[in-house]
Amino acid sequence: MADRTAPASLLPVQDLVNTLDVETGADTLTADGGLDAFLTAHGLPPLTPDDGGAAAVRALTELREALRAVCLAHTAGGELAAADARALDRLLARAPLVLAVAPDGTTALHPAARLRGTDRLTALLAAGIATAAAEGTWTRLKACEAHDCRWVFYDRSPAGGGRWCTMAVCGSRAKMRSYRARRAQSG
Repeated sequence: MADRTAPASLLPVQDLVNTLDVETGADTLTADGGLDAFLTAHGLPPLTPDDGGAAAVRALTELREALRAVCLAHTAGGELAAADARALDRLLARAPLVLAVAPDGTTALHPAARLRGTDRLTALLAAGIATAAAEGTWTRLKACEAHDCRWVFYDRSPAGGGRWCTMAVCGSRAKMRSYRARRAQSG
């Protein structure tokens, strides 16, 4: 099976969106200790009592679902709903980025030094998205078209036309449904 893992710049986005398994409802982000585990896995310190607690988790789950909507728009080749675009603008505005210039002249976006907790994570996600957009790879991060899946994957196909997280499961189910519907119409 082809590798569906996003490149390093988009991996935190993919990992965040995939903290919710739509099919089972399991949410590792909101599970006990889940957010701290996620932060630690991405090189960030666990939350402190000053980092917002439940409000921070709510904002991060809202960001997760807005990012899932973007990935689904990438899959469908359509536009993002205005409400999702406004939510992303609002949530990302809390996490400013700084342009750093290295001695060799290369540049990179980084979270502003004063950011902590979920705001720092949000800035890390924004920096990754900006990098991927500049590289032309942002639109290859997609959400599975299957309504009961919506798992986020990185589309490495040459034409960038992937629609399902796996052809063996979600793609096969969709093709079987389509086949049965055609047969029912003709018979």
